[in-house]
Amino acid sequence: MKCVYDNSGISKQTINQRKMELSHYIEGLREIIKERDYSKDEGSLCLVDDTNLLEEVIKLVEKKRSKNLKYIINIGIGGSYLGTKAIYDATRGAFDLLQKERYPKLIFLDTTDAEYMSQFISFFKKENFVPGDVVFNIISKSGGTTETAVNGEVVLQLFKDSFENWKEYAVVTTDKDSPLWNSATSLGIDTLEIPKKVGGRYSVFSAVGLFPLALSGVDIKAIMESASSIRDRCLGDDDSAIESAIVLFEQMGKGIAINDNFYFHIELESLGKWYRQLMGESTGKDGKGLTPTVSMGSVDLHSVVQLYLGGPKNKYTSFIYTNTFQNCTLPKLNMLSHIKGIEGKSMGDIMMAIQQGTMKAYEKMGLPYSEIFLDEVSGEEIASYMQFKMIEMMLLGKLMEINTFDQPQVELYKMETRKILAEK
Repeated sequence: MKCVYDNSGISKQTINQRKMELSHYIEGLREIIKERDYSKDEGSLCLVDDTNLLEEVIKLVEKKRSKNLKYIINIGIGGSYLGTKAIYDATRGAFDLLQKERYPKLIFLDTTDAEYMSQFISFFKKENFVPGDVVFNIISKSGGTTETAVNGEVVLQLFKDSFENWKEYAVVTTDKDSPLWNSATSLGIDTLEIPKKVGGRYSVFSAVGLFPLALSGVDIKAIMESASSIRDRCLGDDDSAIESAIVLFEQMGKGIAINDNFYFHIELESLGKWYRQLMGESTGKDGKGLTPTVSMGSVDLHSVVQLYLGGPKNKYTSFIYTNTFQNCTLPKLNMLSHIKGIEGKSMGDIMMAIQQGTMKAYEKMGLPYSEIFLDEVSGEEIASYMQFKMIEMMLLGKLMEINTFDQPQVELYKMETRKILAEK
């Protein structure tokens, strides 16, 4: 992974000055990792080389995995599923519908939309699953998230109605001693613990992400090694995450209110949504914050790029791309011979030209942007990107003088929802 800030509009002198302000905090992050200090808000940095965590997850995967496993039902919302879905979709989930015989598959239940759940219940009943075909995993850090509780109860009943030994195919991932943990324990359901100081949006390298990914066949050891390597680089002699945080902070000082993340691989859309939560929930405090948006190349060049290029200059763009597209060469042109320059080109050549042309257009319009170049679209590279971004967010919060680990206003909607439900 390589990061380029040449067109960010922020001078090297400014970046170097800000680096000095962060030096003490960075040293503190190194100390947290050295001491494996999960008691600190930044304790998520300790996850990626936690061998005990890895062993616990692998042990439970071996217990739950059967030769005929087809589906893992992942029940959670927000940080309890977005990171998992980002890695899954990037490596295989984006094409699940085209690979009907590839199992096991992850199914994400993240909404209480009645039609969606009705369709899921119908699907479950029609499949006539036999023991070992399906496993469910309820994920909630607090154990009290309404959407997760509702969907969890629905799935739990489906399993109880279908399998005599249904507990063998159930897992609960939550904080130790949360209400959900205690309920699962009393029912005899296997549990996985989320460290108390590791918030949902920082939890992908905890059991939250590792268990379902490993059960679906993703190499979590490779993911952890990659994330550990980039963590040590970013807090060592590689200033990329530091510079990224500084550039974002300086853009806010210029009145930039929006950070658009432009991904030029369609299978990275879920990764964009993960980062949207990371930035939105981490920086939206005390009247401050950057609004993160997600754009997909080349699709969104035909929907919102006119706004981006010709509208208000209140956006800072991050382009995320690779040059490792599959070689799919166009045949001899028939109907499209009037379009010059595409015959004999591969789809990768065309996508790269579109991506490079987009950045040239931004440059000509004087719009600031940065580039993140991924070596490939793989679980390991996506894990590196995610760890990089989590460190970036911690540093950005320090510059903004806010707590990037809480989300007090999220609790407000939850309280109001419970009040309304209690009154009905």
